Amino acid sequence: MMAQSRCWGLNSRGISTPSPFLCLSSSTSSFSRPPLRYAVLGAGFAGLSVAFHLLSESAKELNLCIDIYDEIGIGGGASGVSGGLIHPYSPKAKLLWRGAECWNECLRLLSTAETAAMCSDDFDLGVSDFHGLIVQKRGILRPAVSMKNLLLLSDNARNCLSSCRIETIDKEAAQNLVPDLCVPFNTAFHMPQAVNIHPQRYLQALYVACENLVKEQSSSGIGEKELHLHKKSVHKILDLEGEYQAVIICLGAKADMLPELAGRIPLRTCRGVVAHLKLPDDIREEYPELGPSILSDAWLAIQGPRSLYMGSTWEWKSRNSSPNVSTSEASKALEELLPKAYAIYPDLKNWTFTTARAGLRAMPPLTPHGSLPLLGCVNDIVGENNGCKYWLFGGLGARGLLYHGWLGKLMAQAVLACNEQLIPSELTSWKKRI
Repeated sequence: MMAQSRCWGLNSRGISTPSPFLCLSSSTSSFSRPPLRYAVLGAGFAGLSVAFHLLSESAKELNLCIDIYDEIGIGGGASGVSGGLIHPYSPKAKLLWRGAECWNECLRLLSTAETAAMCSDDFDLGVSDFHGLIVQKRGILRPAVSMKNLLLLSDNARNCLSSCRIETIDKEAAQNLVPDLCVPFNTAFHMPQAVNIHPQRYLQALYVACENLVKEQSSSGIGEKELHLHKKSVHKILDLEGEYQAVIICLGAKADMLPELAGRIPLRTCRGVVAHLKLPDDIREEYPELGPSILSDAWLAIQGPRSLYMGSTWEWKSRNSSPNVSTSEASKALEELLPKAYAIYPDLKNWTFTTARAGLRAMPPLTPHGSLPLLGCVNDIVGENNGCKYWLFGGLGARGLLYHGWLGKLMAQAVLACNEQLIPSELTSWKKRI
């Protein structure tokens, strides 16, 4: 762990900072040292991953206090609105940049959250439309919808991860999984190990996992850990000046709305609407209990035999971050999404629209490695010259669930060590272009 060999002293503001000149003797109690204080802005996938890894990657003897700021609370932004489908491939089925690391760390974090929820007396798992589960390992099915699509998917099915394989199946096998599924080219691609999660419940469970780490490490008597969730906005980064060793900005699309960063980070905003549909009570035929979710021009994230989410629309350059969807916006979204969904799953015509929700995604620029999130120290942008104090973890885009675990771990390690070099250069190269 990068922070274990650190020695800490007080700067002119009374804040504990790394010092090569001051070392505490081994007999000095860790409780006599002032805690390191970190602020995490945002309680979505990025923010909670960073908070968890700050706790898990820091030295056990370190006194640590983490303040999470989010005006709505856990999962109040785009993270809580996501469809919850996770696999390590691009729309063309190519393995994404560092896809294996991202996939494995994501599964590890999901397992940690599930365990925390199951062991917590305060965590209510009684969600009717998701059978009380945080993670459903029901797989994902992608019917080929064009000859180009068929050739791309076939090629990449031969070069997939063993931990998330892509099986090429025919129309009959696909319809055994999902009856009446439309398979235009008699071929579909099945990812049986892909997972579907309930985003809000996962984020709540991940916060419980953070709380558990605090309790475990504090009860050891070696170091004191604290975690606080503040339901308030931070309107200016510099309002936190002098309070923290580091501020990690994990606000998604809202990062560009901070005055210190506005117009200075290469993010594009995109508002997406997701519709919730249910089967009416008078329809007896249900979606198969273990049937996979469906990826096509519109995706169907299956929540149970009678409940699913359908998405998503793409409204570029939107600044509307409200999760609320007006009647007219919902109607427009349905007009766009339903024909695409009917083309693959005609039985969806029996389903009834119930509600819609929306999220404002932060989309990163395209690079030779694909659309990669933005990580790194942003002192130069903020106007701070004292060490690596301000950090950005943003631009997770439409693949935030896949990226958040591994990249949150990298960010936490870099922050604890005050060393941006621990982050792969592909994720920090965006700073050279601004």
